[in-house]
Amino acid sequence: MTQGNLENDIVKLRAPEFSDLDSLYAWENNQEIWKVSNTLTPFSRFVLKKYIETAHKDIWETKQLRLIIEAKNLNSLMFVPVGVIDLFDFDPFHNRAGVGILIANKEYRQKGYAKEALSLVIRYAFETLQLHQLYCGISSENAVSFQLFKACGFSVVGVKKEWLKTSNGWTDEVLLQILNPIKVVQKN
Repeated sequence: MTQGNLENDIVKLRAPEFSDLDSLYAWENNQEIWKVSNTLTPFSRFVLKKYIETAHKDIWETKQLRLIIEAKNLNSLMFVPVGVIDLFDFDPFHNRAGVGILIANKEYRQKGYAKEALSLVIRYAFETLQLHQLYCGISSENAVSFQLFKACGFSVVGVKKEWLKTSNGWTDEVLLQILNPIKVVQKN
């Protein structure tokens, strides 16, 4: 089988479907996750349903792209939804976007799914969307995400001091960025 740049033998990335509504509702309303997604209010099923209805629109129109991460279940060899990966704040003039990722259930974390999904979305962003760069902001307390992005080629480009308010006070946000290696080589 020929695989596109949104799948490999471990994970595949796909558009949200109505069958994902219950999972998205649970993930978006999990208050434990809100601190890493800068979410302060819950999402309704209605809002999520409307989002899924418009998910067919391209990133140039919506300025964002959310993809469901499916991982191969080793017991059944079928793919199961384990999280989401987003391109957001898409800027077509500067050819850049932010990227965020969530592996929703703890049972699927630390299994390499996030690294595979992030690698695929980087490839998609650079080869298909022909972006110049991707960036992310990670709480200085989130060592797992920091290591993930570093392992996928992101570099630290700055720190926003006391940027995020937490229940324990203020914490820094680390800014990371990756440049399209094809365009960097062409430029030099």
